[in-house]
Amino acid sequence: MQRLVVLISGRGSNMEALARAGLAAEIALVISSDPDATGLERAKRLGLPTQVLDHREYESRDDFDAALGDAIATRDPDLVALAGFMRILTPAFVARFEGKLLNIHPSLLPAFPGLRTHDRALEEGVRVHGCTVHFVTPDLDHGPIVIQAAVPVLEGDTGETLADRVLAEEHRIYPQAIRWFLSGRVRLASGRVVFREPPPAGAAVLYSPGLDN
Repeated sequence: MQRLVVLISGRGSNMEALARAGLAAEIALVISSDPDATGLERAKRLGLPTQVLDHREYESRDDFDAALGDAIATRDPDLVALAGFMRILTPAFVARFEGKLLNIHPSLLPAFPGLRTHDRALEEGVRVHGCTVHFVTPDLDHGPIVIQAAVPVLEGDTGETLADRVLAEEHRIYPQAIRWFLSGRVRLASGRVVFREPPPAGAAVLYSPGLDN
């Protein structure tokens, strides 16, 4: 069976969505960069193995990423899924796992990379917001895009209400992107996303995507 390693730093809701998605793969390890991440308890309730690598215990990003890479390598995963992992990865780490790193980001990239995406979307007055699954590259939140889901911005939205609506879509499209990857339908080649066959109609930017194809 294929194996995933999932990286978290917080509540781990996307990790749990992956665990409950019926993927044709096992989550071989959940690694948290924060020992207080509530996602660790979620993982334990799901019966998933966990490991903590507290980034504050390392003198540099390079040292942390080297230790992280070694921990991941012990499980020889087919894919490493970043699920709310709040660390900027070094080029050396990305190169080590090139083509096997996916991330879920709470905006329609390339709009609003980084933090506070929902508040920034409201401040800019956008009418459509959403989330993106992309391959990880050394450029923060700018990797090649696999799939996106869009939601309307409603009158009276707050950062919290918009975040809740986007999160529901994150839980839908991240498992789908991983299914595509594990089945060989999608891969990273020469810095671009390549589909073995075209994705289903409407599966690139979606309001209410049908994700069973």
